[in-house]
Amino acid sequence: MPADLISAMRDECPLEAGLHIIGGRWKGAILYCLTGGSRRYNELRRLMPQVTQRMMTLQLRELEASGVVHREVFPSVPPCVEYSLTELGRSLEPALMSLRDWGERYQQMTSDRRQP
Repeated sequence: MPADLISAMRDECPLEAGLHIIGGRWKGAILYCLTGGSRRYNELRRLMPQVTQRMMTLQLRELEASGVVHREVFPSVPPCVEYSLTELGRSLEPALMSLRDWGERYQQMTSDRRQP
């Protein structure tokens, strides 16, 4: 992680620092998919068909730069790339599961309100 980014994160509130790392349209979904174990790039793409290849690559690179995702390239033709959570990334699992549970409750509450 660049030194200026680390310095800036020390000055912000801890919640902002956390959201800076996992904030992004697809980062939460990527992290959630990786809680089940290592996944190849194309597996992630199949799990999230709405995300463009460019955006998936960008979000994965940012997560890797933040130290929460590990990227491993296997020497094969074509090259095989696999992503997994680092130890730091694994420490996000309780927060991700809590957010998932909250999202399920929110969806249920909002769908109940829409029904006549």
